[in-house]
Amino acid sequence: MAADFGFRLSPSSTINLDKTDLTKFNQLVEEEPDVKKCISCGSCTATCTAGKFYDIGLRKAIIYLQRGMEKEAVKMLEHCMLCGKCMMVCPRGLNTRHIILSISRIYKSERQ
Repeated sequence: MAADFGFRLSPSSTINLDKTDLTKFNQLVEEEPDVKKCISCGSCTATCTAGKFYDIGLRKAIIYLQRGMEKEAVKMLEHCMLCGKCMMVCPRGLNTRHIILSISRIYKSERQ
């Protein structure tokens, strides 16, 4: 019957946070406590040089990591040029470059 209307049901994209393994994210927070200071304002995404060419943003990557979506976050940040523009506009003064390098190191096995 769904075919009659030209649509079909897709699998749920609900994330069960109770079953999500946040071990690596907790390690990141331990090494980089500033991660918790991010207010998801989007300033970093708006000024990102690579953002003109790729879907990239530290704000979105941190949210992905908090939800256990590690592969998506690491893939998003692999295009970062570490230019530091996001660090200059961050209203919370986060050392975004250091956070991105820490994410890359901690989640290294996810990229392979």
